[in-house]
Amino acid sequence: MAPLDTKPSGDKKGVWKSGKGKGRRTPKGRQFTDEALDEVQRLLGDRPRRRDLLIEFLHLIQDAHGHLSADHLSALAAEMRVGQAEVYETATFYAHFDVVKEDEVPPPVLTIRVCDSLSCEMAGAQQLKAALEDGLDPGQVRVLRAPCMGRCDTAPVLEIGHNHIDHATPEKVQAAIAADDTHAHVPDYEAFDGYVEAGGYAALKSLRASGDWEQVQEQVLASGLRGLGGAGFPSGKKWGFVRANDGPRYLAVNGDEGEPGTFKDRYYLERTPHLFLEGMLIAAWAVEAQTCFIYMRDEYPAVLEILRREVAALEAAGIVAPGYIDLRRGAGAYICGEESAMIESIEGKRGMPRHRPPFVAQVGVFGQPTLVHNVETLHWVAKICREGPECLNSTEKNGRKGLRSYSVSGRVAAPGVYLLPAGSTILDVIGAAGGMADGHTFKAYQPGGPSSGLLPASMDDIPLDFDTLQPHGTFIGSAAVVVLSDQDTARDAALNMLRFFEDESCGQCTPCRAGCEKAVKLMQAESWDTDLLNDLCDVMADASICGLGQAAPNPIRLVMKHFADEI
Repeated sequence: MAPLDTKPSGDKKGVWKSGKGKGRRTPKGRQFTDEALDEVQRLLGDRPRRRDLLIEFLHLIQDAHGHLSADHLSALAAEMRVGQAEVYETATFYAHFDVVKEDEVPPPVLTIRVCDSLSCEMAGAQQLKAALEDGLDPGQVRVLRAPCMGRCDTAPVLEIGHNHIDHATPEKVQAAIAADDTHAHVPDYEAFDGYVEAGGYAALKSLRASGDWEQVQEQVLASGLRGLGGAGFPSGKKWGFVRANDGPRYLAVNGDEGEPGTFKDRYYLERTPHLFLEGMLIAAWAVEAQTCFIYMRDEYPAVLEILRREVAALEAAGIVAPGYIDLRRGAGAYICGEESAMIESIEGKRGMPRHRPPFVAQVGVFGQPTLVHNVETLHWVAKICREGPECLNSTEKNGRKGLRSYSVSGRVAAPGVYLLPAGSTILDVIGAAGGMADGHTFKAYQPGGPSSGLLPASMDDIPLDFDTLQPHGTFIGSAAVVVLSDQDTARDAALNMLRFFEDESCGQCTPCRAGCEKAVKLMQAESWDTDLLNDLCDVMADASICGLGQAAPNPIRLVMKHFADEI
């Protein structure tokens, strides 16, 4: 092997020689400036340059500069000692990162995201977006359509910077811009001191001192608690599965509440965050978790701030060691609500669902056994440990036991979160929400988010709970109930749902990626090709990797079944 050429580079032949080539003055790939590297190093501070923190570091740059320049991405890759392609593919996967190439113009300083999911669309989101685009200077303000922001009870909703405006109007937007009101507003909530005064964390301390995790597991099983993120798996059983595997073990909280129509987790976190936190720490104690990861969606900036404050309070009180709770911020990807995609994101990668088996209880975060729970599930774990399993299983209706938090929006008088018996029917839910809105007649309803499709008003006697809706081709999911009236069309609602799935498909598998796109095109026709749509639905349901592609056909199938006159 020939020795390296160590001659001075003044002859312009480059610093590296390769055979008869001309050599290079720099390494291959995009170069970065010293200024960009200094800025990145300053933003990262003394944080460890771990690969799993890549998304957190991208947020730091995006927040500071309003976009991610090619120069900053190259500098970040060099600082973290990872490939530029890895940094780029991660940054471009998430909707809340604005990657700007060398020849592109950065976006305006201010961005307005207008929610166009079903509840907001019924409340006039498209007209609102058009009015904003006509009335604002595009050089100063960027107006984008966005998926559900978890505020369906106050539709239409938009986010200006990180400030959510409920019941949004162009006038409210102009006033917020004039006042520079673009930051999250943190609501009043029960902080650490108030929670402790009311007996909070006594159950956790008692269990840590002399508790039996199997006894607690039996309590959770006896209560009937099932996973409230949508899957409905018996919550206590997961603990035994995770403990059966050698450690270290982790706990990951799925706070990526992205299913349109769902806002129950935000509702509880903005009011009683420590009930959730205590439940999380009890579950972590039960499986001997080394770290608790809380993955919270970026659309909830107020919740993220609440959790930052209250985790710091837990550390100051000595209830957890510094760093034991690792709060991670999502970046606008619905697919990260799927547990394995969330784990990929926690590891700093694109949120691509994993093939299973192995399951996350065996191979989860960093390849270790991981317990995954939804926010509301852990809220109930704490209540069960404080009040006993009777707080759930003592309630019975229509042959069903327990309580459900229904997120109710659409054409009802008082949208919101309602805690009702698990056997409640849609008429019970509408009644709790003040009945139908004035001038509207009940026509149809979405029982559990767009993944559940639509049912007609005539099917008003079905208990809205786990296992009761499957015989009708649907499911309760996260109990995201959207009510439609005689002023809405089922076909337009289904098209809205499929457009959401088209946008949010991670693109990993062809049946979902191409199937959602093809379905949207077919559903825009004046008359639906039902044979072709049925074939498409079969392929998507049978061959998609994860629940997104498998459930996306439900709105199509149920509209063809119950609302054939519209198509």
